[in-house]
Amino acid sequence: MTPFRTLSTHFVLAALLIASLGLAAAQVELRMTWYDDGNEGQVLRDLLDTFEADNPDITVIVDTVPYSSGILQSLPLQLASGDGPDMARVTDLGGLSDHFLDMSGDIADAAYWEASFGPFMDWMRDSGSDAIPGFMTQLTVTGPFVNATLFEQAGVDIPTGDTTWAEWADLTRQVAEATGTPFAMAMDRTGHRLAGPAIGQGAAFFDADGNPVIDDDGMRAMAQLMVDWHADGTMNPDVWIGSGGGYAAGNEFFVNGQVVLYMSGSWQVGQFDELIGDAFDWVVVPNPCGPAACTGMPGGAALVGIADTEHPEEVARVMDFLASEEALAEFYGRTLFIPGHLGLAETGVDFVTDSDQTRAALDAFSAEVPKLHVTAYDLQAYSLNRFIFDALRDRLTQVYVGELSMDEAFERMQADIDEGIREATQ
Repeated sequence: MTPFRTLSTHFVLAALLIASLGLAAAQVELRMTWYDDGNEGQVLRDLLDTFEADNPDITVIVDTVPYSSGILQSLPLQLASGDGPDMARVTDLGGLSDHFLDMSGDIADAAYWEASFGPFMDWMRDSGSDAIPGFMTQLTVTGPFVNATLFEQAGVDIPTGDTTWAEWADLTRQVAEATGTPFAMAMDRTGHRLAGPAIGQGAAFFDADGNPVIDDDGMRAMAQLMVDWHADGTMNPDVWIGSGGGYAAGNEFFVNGQVVLYMSGSWQVGQFDELIGDAFDWVVVPNPCGPAACTGMPGGAALVGIADTEHPEEVARVMDFLASEEALAEFYGRTLFIPGHLGLAETGVDFVTDSDQTRAALDAFSAEVPKLHVTAYDLQAYSLNRFIFDALRDRLTQVYVGELSMDEAFERMQADIDEGIREATQ
């Protein structure tokens, strides 16, 4: 080999090495913190695989964590310390909004985002802001699930029309006793789930100036019902008392046929479709009524960009793809989630299920949206609502176990709320 050919070979090898190093340098790895209610993590991964095939310069690593410990507890600490992911699925939309990335300068079509998600983005924006932080992975509505098979076995009719919480408690106790079911009712351990029934009883949550005020006749009425139900065995105590603190769901008790009525929300439909199968028949019933309203709570989870990301343009590309109408139609359809996209809500989603009861459940939750009370929307939109929900949850649990009287609990709830807001707004 001549010196010239040897030199040429070295140049070619060097060029190839530089090119490969350049390709490696161009490869961006993004991390997304995610949690699952059902099969949505697998659906997300399928969509991201499609994205990555068309965008070989970006890889998205999905870190799936438990909702309570990972999303509610750990993620806020990570965000506060600047060690958060590039994207995250969150439910505390207002409380974490300071950490969300405004993608408006990097997304392809801001008008599409406004037209598709505008009202819901207000939940994750600071007041008066026009930032584009993310999109709803689902719109949720709270409401009760009922084990219809147990009602049939007990020879008790499932009521139609307006029904109060007290009436449901009586009926489910009859069914539980007749069928040997351990408990009549269960409710997720969260102030959010309790808020709808409390608003129905007349709880206002805010004073005339918009300040959170927890103690009124409506809230006391609902709190007393919860105390009574835990005392007489109507309500499964393992959810609120036996959970050891923090958020806890009662879905496993419903799936296993251990409760007659389960107060939760529309996000459970997908996993109930899969986990319950044909073990028993279940239905979603309208939210029970109080003297003020028959309402649940709106809510949902959003996928947002995180402001501390080192790759805002790449985050925006991923989010543009996932938020597209085509991608979301597949996501909502396969996960059986109520769409948080205005266009798809109007045209409808082809839900992927052979189950008539699952389709009926989704229709039932959709029918609850027009009934949602204005206070429910105001409470969900309040950026510091986590202090209200947490105070309700924790102080009421202390009443259940005899640590506090009702008067003491309400006094401490208000103190907790005031202190939390003061610290958050300093």
